[in-house]
Amino acid sequence: MKLLSILPICLTVVACANSGADYQPILDGTQTVAYREDLAACQSLARNQSQFDRETLEGTILGAGTGAAIGELDDDASALGGAMMGAVAGGLAGSVNASERREAIVIECLRGRGHRVVG
Repeated sequence: MKLLSILPICLTVVACANSGADYQPILDGTQTVAYREDLAACQSLARNQSQFDRETLEGTILGAGTGAAIGELDDDASALGGAMMGAVAGGLAGSVNASERREAIVIECLRGRGHRVVG
């Protein structure tokens, strides 16, 4: 039953992984209607990369398992405490990675459509 307390942490971390898709890049020039339409399409493309969500969830679960094992071996810690810390660490690392990858998709998509994105 105590393992259910990890579930909200996992779900929160996975939800944060999508934040890179909302990236607003710096454009060298003025924002035209075509740019805004392309930005929306590129952000949608980045948002729909569900494999990043799976990778983040897998990192969270792997972190929880590793943390539980370490917590069980440590005399001063508990398996549940280790699992919670491991889930947070693994999920956070996966979330940051997914966010950065989605941001890169937005930038490269816009460049591919001919926009002068500088960052």
